[in-house]
Amino acid sequence: MKPEISIAGRQIGQDFAPYIIAELSANHNGKLETALKIIEEAAKAGADAVKLQTYRPDTITLDSDADEFKIKGGLWDGRTLYELYEEAHMPWEWHKPLFEHAQKIGIPIFSSPFDTTAVDLLEDLNAPAYKIASFEAVDLPLIRYVAATGKPMIISTGMADAEEIQEAITAAREGGCKQLAILHCVSGYPAPAEDYNLRTIGDMIERFGLVTGLSDHTLDNTTAIASVVLGASIIEKHFTLDRNGGGPDDSFSLEPADLTALCRDSKTAWKALGQVDYGRKSSEQGNAQFRRSLYFVKDMKAGDVITEDCVRSVRPGYGLAPKYLDRVIGQVVVCDVCANEPAKTCSFVLS
Repeated sequence: MKPEISIAGRQIGQDFAPYIIAELSANHNGKLETALKIIEEAAKAGADAVKLQTYRPDTITLDSDADEFKIKGGLWDGRTLYELYEEAHMPWEWHKPLFEHAQKIGIPIFSSPFDTTAVDLLEDLNAPAYKIASFEAVDLPLIRYVAATGKPMIISTGMADAEEIQEAITAAREGGCKQLAILHCVSGYPAPAEDYNLRTIGDMIERFGLVTGLSDHTLDNTTAIASVVLGASIIEKHFTLDRNGGGPDDSFSLEPADLTALCRDSKTAWKALGQVDYGRKSSEQGNAQFRRSLYFVKDMKAGDVITEDCVRSVRPGYGLAPKYLDRVIGQVVVCDVCANEPAKTCSFVLS
């Protein structure tokens, strides 16, 4: 039996269409109105859920400019961790209006908590699920605390090796989590497609036996859609109103038209998987006339012997298959036949 979980009544697993999460992250750019608009656009695009990140700079790092607290290279080069998270964090007083707005327009909303106080806040808002961010996958006490809520949990696995993933899973189970999913992830921002090694998804499904998906930081939808073919049941992508908005995460996020395409195309890929089936498909039924089959090419009377010049392999395909040609030649017709009639066994006895 394939594993599955449920979030806000939506079943998630390989037997269901991919579950698309629009990650709001820091793309609010300091404006509550922008965050509200992102939720609206995610719902319009067809996303299954919106996800926030719940932390304060002092719950995720220390206010230090020591060398190890400075970011080297990449999008945020030269900034301290505290500076980045001060700019990027979602003010806690925004959470209630964001949850209320999402409920009003009918899209589930949940978050990634980064410490226990964030979990407590989200519990007060009755979050339907929790996401553990990749860098927190090694924070086993946090995972156990989240698990104790009894809510579904999704764990991203960026930078975690197989042993660390198993430790996170064990902590979740020990903490009481009954509905658990994991996401293959590359913690690069953005991440090149060639780093994703999507074949890992199949191994994760077999190795850990959980609903498995993809947290995708590539710049387009190709990797995410390909992951569906390999068994991904969840796709998470960062989402923004404008990729050129200047925020910390804008440049590697999807815009509304991109998210719409992801929601549509990932479901198309899932439908195309279907099942093992060598039979004629419904869309092929009208195309029998384009197959070849055996047709009489001259008039014949009952008792005549079928010779090579009496039948041919032609289109359409309503007669016997061409593979029977050698067996048809030499047979005696049992009734009168006319040229351009299909050769069928009712016209002769096929020995």
